[in-house]
Amino acid sequence: MSADSLLRLSNVTFAYGADDSVVSVLDDVDFSIDTGQRLALTGRSGSGKSTLMNILAGILLPVQGAVFWQGTDVTNLTDSKRVALRRKTIGVVYQFHHLLPEFSALENVMLPAMLAGKTPSMSETTAYTLLQQVGLEHRCAHRPGELSGGERQRVAIARALAAEPKVLLMDEPTGNLDETTADQVLAMLVELSEKTGTSLVIVTHDRRVAAQTDQQFELHHGQLRNA
Repeated sequence: MSADSLLRLSNVTFAYGADDSVVSVLDDVDFSIDTGQRLALTGRSGSGKSTLMNILAGILLPVQGAVFWQGTDVTNLTDSKRVALRRKTIGVVYQFHHLLPEFSALENVMLPAMLAGKTPSMSETTAYTLLQQVGLEHRCAHRPGELSGGERQRVAIARALAAEPKVLLMDEPTGNLDETTADQVLAMLVELSEKTGTSLVIVTHDRRVAAQTDQQFELHHGQLRNA
């Protein structure tokens, strides 16, 4: 495990509940991802994969252990500082795209770029370029309700990349897509990762999806192991 990894978990433990109703999810987990790596986190439904991703993203904090983003222990930061650092470090894509329905595809992708400090004109250029990269430059003016499921997910990926994150975390990003569309989205992600050096962590229960990454890990009974 590299000390200067982009993301690193050190002895992370997490549980839900209290007293007699405690449910252990993660037990002393170590994990790291370096520049350009493409990793998959697999496991059965309910094994804690989404919890692990949310801890990597700093959305949840561990009960014990530390979470490092480029060497900074984010468990010691205030919520506002952690959010500010996340915008510079991590992009997140969920199974459900969570696009803003009243905004166009272009506007949805512009928002995180603007939050990262880019001017409106720079944000628009960034958004258009990203939509080109995911093959949707002809759909810029369309709202989410006018897009197919695969198109919405590609917009969500473009949006996650708008602030130029070092790592892209994805929770079942192809879970709502048919096999052909899922393959297209995965191929696009690998190509983008190769071009930009962005690291990918794909949380999935689908072994076929996991096989598209460089290395696979399985979460089993709170422990992370090579799959």
